[in-house]
Amino acid sequence: MIASLHGRIDSLGSDWAIINVGGVGYRVYMPTSTLSAVGVTGKEAKLHTYLHVREDALTLYGFSSAEELDLFQTLMTVSGIGPRLALAMLSSMSAEQLATAIATGSADLLTAIPGIGKKTASRIILELKDKIGAGLLAAPIAQVSQDNTDVLSALTSLGYSVAEASRAVAALPTDSKLSLEEKVRLALGWLGGK
Repeated sequence: MIASLHGRIDSLGSDWAIINVGGVGYRVYMPTSTLSAVGVTGKEAKLHTYLHVREDALTLYGFSSAEELDLFQTLMTVSGIGPRLALAMLSSMSAEQLATAIATGSADLLTAIPGIGKKTASRIILELKDKIGAGLLAAPIAQVSQDNTDVLSALTSLGYSVAEASRAVAALPTDSKLSLEEKVRLALGWLGGK
């Protein structure tokens, strides 16, 4: 199995790059975050890879971090999720945001991804919530109470990292009479004032 590649970028496409390793060009499909991180043609790139084997094709998928690769492989354990859909999921949101959406059970965030409907989102959450929540990428979520998972989801969907959102949620008052909107407003105020 090809576990990683280190070579020069020969060309770039919308969701792939050709990496020249010792004179051999490998077409590697990547999420948009990795594609933008690898740089431009002619630069060196190091990728963690996954080789998907089918009877009619061998396809390489590349990632800038081992965590992203792990999440990609975990997503493919869900029935009905293949490498193309897993790649589309990682292209639609960061690995951290995706892990948060799964760990907090936010089906609405998942259905915003093209190709993911309500049934598929529910299946992903059902099959992966415990794996993701147990520490694959979303370790800070364990410290967030069940009442504040919607606040955490809202903050991560606005682009904050899981760690930032978790700290902001931890700083919220324990007054249970606050509405979701008030909690999000207070958390955003805390994030803006730090």
